[in-house]
Amino acid sequence: MAQHKTRKWSQDVTEHSDALDLKEGVFAEADPKKIALSLKQSAEHSDRRKSSPYRSAMSMLTFYINRAGDKLSEAQHHRLEAAKDELRALFDRPARKAR
Repeated sequence: MAQHKTRKWSQDVTEHSDALDLKEGVFAEADPKKIALSLKQSAEHSDRRKSSPYRSAMSMLTFYINRAGDKLSEAQHHRLEAAKDELRALFDRPARKAR
């Protein structure tokens, strides 16, 4: 009999990405700048990524936000969105347009 899998594929991607080796607990950091710096370092040091370091880091952050969905508290969601802004700044990219 096959063993029932309780882990989600998205958790597996976050933990074992082909593109980035993420620091454990990176998305739980309290400081958006620390999250962005960690993602930047992971992306710049990866030799497996298929796109630019900026794009890889932003993709992983966006992936995490989208997959967590309603499970993120409002504070966590704001912190991760702020990490996107920090990531843009670290890579000298234009700021997000205000909505």
